Amino acid sequence: MDKALLEKMELPLLQWYRENKRELPWRDKNNAYYTWVSEIMLQQTRVEAVKPYFHRFIQKLPDVSALAACPEDELLKLWEGLGYYNRVRNMQKAAGQVMQEYQGKLPADYRKLLGLTGIGNYTAGAIASIAYKIPVPAVDGNVLRVISRVTKSYEDIMKQSVRKKMEEALLQVMPKDCPGDYNQALMELGAVVCVPNGMAKCNECPLRDICRANRENCVMELPVKTVKKPRKIEERTVLVIQDGERVAIRRRDAKGLLAGLYELPNYDGYLSEREVLDLIRSMNLDAVRIEQLSQAKHIFSHVEWRMVGYRVRVAALEEKHQKDMIFVNREETRKKYAIPTAFAAYSGYIKEENS
Repeated sequence: MDKALLEKMELPLLQWYRENKRELPWRDKNNAYYTWVSEIMLQQTRVEAVKPYFHRFIQKLPDVSALAACPEDELLKLWEGLGYYNRVRNMQKAAGQVMQEYQGKLPADYRKLLGLTGIGNYTAGAIASIAYKIPVPAVDGNVLRVISRVTKSYEDIMKQSVRKKMEEALLQVMPKDCPGDYNQALMELGAVVCVPNGMAKCNECPLRDICRANRENCVMELPVKTVKKPRKIEERTVLVIQDGERVAIRRRDAKGLLAGLYELPNYDGYLSEREVLDLIRSMNLDAVRIEQLSQAKHIFSHVEWRMVGYRVRVAALEEKHQKDMIFVNREETRKKYAIPTAFAAYSGYIKEENS
């Protein structure tokens, strides 16, 4: 990769960043924990969407020791809405490591950061460079896109070998005095100017004069990404079982998709109204009314759920009816139990006042 070309990025990139960077609650705080939490939250989630989650998380868990000691149900509830719950579970495991091995402080060492559960090259690079000014790159999708366009690279950015090549190339040109600003500038440029979806804003780009893709009018051809395999489609029926005051929820298995989270009862396939009533009867519950709800879908990384829903009013909910279910009121659900956004189309009914 052309080192001389990459070296030309530094001055215009840093000047642009310092004049245009967004104000973010975790930025410029010189706090490794804040950097860590924000970077994990920002994976697969937009910056504006992350802000309220970050505020809530930091208010409840202000440091590594609080994260390490947090009960799992409370931790998952704090993460509710961000998805990919294994990420926060891994954060808690890493927090335990930090308490045991580093006296509660994230290590100021790139290799030691990589040794923590759930922390890969990108997150380690972000923490090391932003919080500790260690000159190592932090290469995410935004950076891959910017560098692909600046260098006019047609290599597949989904390949680990290509990512590694970019990391090595950027390591050679990292400014020693402000590596955190440099990494954040590349990320910021990819997020707001050299954007992933839609037309790149080349007229606003500080690198437009050195960008080979811009000069040769092939910006929108880059970066090259392998087409993902089609997602598996799964049909499911979701039940909102209510007795006026409480709703039935249950905990998912400890392994697999949405492991250990609470959910509305749901079943494979599209069930008819008659099949739902038969299912309710098999639970020794007396259905008073059944109402078909709207269809919904939720997309995971490799699976897409297509759902139909029913709200079933029953005469009474008793724990003896279903040992795998618990029965909660709306306030308990709001404060205590983390229900994944996969059920968002139906979990809203939990908060309604029953008529």
